[in-house]
Amino acid sequence: MTDLFQCSGEVAAAQQAGLPIVALESTIITHGMPYPQNLKTAESVQQVVRDAGAVPATIAVLNGQLKIGLEAAELNALAQSSNAMKLSRADLALAMATGRTGATTVAATMIAANAASIAVFATGGIGGVHRGAESSFDISADVQELAQTPVTVVAAGAKAILDIPKTLEVLETLGVPVITFGQAEFPAFWARSSGLASPQRLDSARDIAASHRMRARLGVPGGQLVANPIPMPDEIPLALMTPIIEQALAEAESRGIGQNQVTPFLLGRIFELTEGRSLTANIALVRNNARLAAEIAGELTKR
Repeated sequence: MTDLFQCSGEVAAAQQAGLPIVALESTIITHGMPYPQNLKTAESVQQVVRDAGAVPATIAVLNGQLKIGLEAAELNALAQSSNAMKLSRADLALAMATGRTGATTVAATMIAANAASIAVFATGGIGGVHRGAESSFDISADVQELAQTPVTVVAAGAKAILDIPKTLEVLETLGVPVITFGQAEFPAFWARSSGLASPQRLDSARDIAASHRMRARLGVPGGQLVANPIPMPDEIPLALMTPIIEQALAEAESRGIGQNQVTPFLLGRIFELTEGRSLTANIALVRNNARLAAEIAGELTKR
């Protein structure tokens, strides 16, 4: 499958040397914040991975070419792109076939990482079951991807704008291991706790890596979700976030915003209502997830 993607020089050298590699998504660059803050954040997260002993591989599609790791000039160009597609499982092949430029979501990043034999991926939060899904059927492709693509995904739980109990139920139905790192409660993105018990708890990168290896040995399809709580100094407690989320949800409904426009609208409105605090927390949790992902990737390279 190597003719389907192109690795950056740094990633190619790491693969040749057998070094740990961490995949990173690119929608946070194109759809998460304005330039140049998006570029600075992407560079910062990549440096966290390096400082933790691994090599970052930011994934995107540039002019139809699937990139596993971006050179500095490519990252800068993507950060300034105004018409990049938001690519999930349904869009990835189309963008490549038609020469488009796009940023990868959790699902598309997992597909690309697996194609490039990268086993660990750090993101902010996964998509899941949206509130009101019992009537809208709005469920992210991320949960299905976790059930079929063998990549360990490190996130700060599911995005807090979602129906977290239903997201956990769907993940359980699909057979996805949900492991919270270092605590018994499942985190809620900006908040360290959702008030829900985590299905599993592990306290070391070594144990998480061992679980990844054992699934491969058993031939069980799919990956695993590692929920990594946001650092305590950076969290926004759920009691503070809940009324803000409810207000943003009500505004989205009153404006008739639906489908793939819901999440961008909600995150943007929450940014406004928290006076930017939600974005600051988001950056902190992504950096925290990148650090843990690098440790897990390091354990996986050990023999």
